[in-house]
Amino acid sequence: MTVIHSALPKEDRRSTGETLQGALVDLLDLSLVAKQAHWNIVGPRFREIHLQLDEVVATARSYADTVAERASALGVPPDGRAQTVARTSGVPHMRDGWIKDGDVVQILVEALTTVVRAMRERIDVTEKTDPVTQDIYLGLTRELEKHAWMFQAENA
Repeated sequence: MTVIHSALPKEDRRSTGETLQGALVDLLDLSLVAKQAHWNIVGPRFREIHLQLDEVVATARSYADTVAERASALGVPPDGRAQTVARTSGVPHMRDGWIKDGDVVQILVEALTTVVRAMRERIDVTEKTDPVTQDIYLGLTRELEKHAWMFQAENA
């Protein structure tokens, strides 16, 4: 059932919608990975990294909402259900238990790098199909790359 209609041609809406769904899932999972690390980090750099993790969570959650609303505006129903995220996310899995601060940094670098690579592919796909969605991805990728840089600097 389609109740929302878009000016995008059907094929462009389909491919753009696929990128939006992938971005939504990755962002939701990234926010969960960062929050899990936030709750379980231990070590001498606990406080600074603990706070830095909240910045990643805020970015991921804010852009997840933007991405989901963009999909809705195009007539593509977003799916952020837990089972969908667990089944389709490209973000590396987060381990359980206490995690040393240096390990948390490495986990976040890997997670952010994975999402940035996927976002850059989505930027390429939407260049022709939907520049409006591409613009969202450009801003998002800029923010994620900034987070990745800051976490990399933590273990340099």
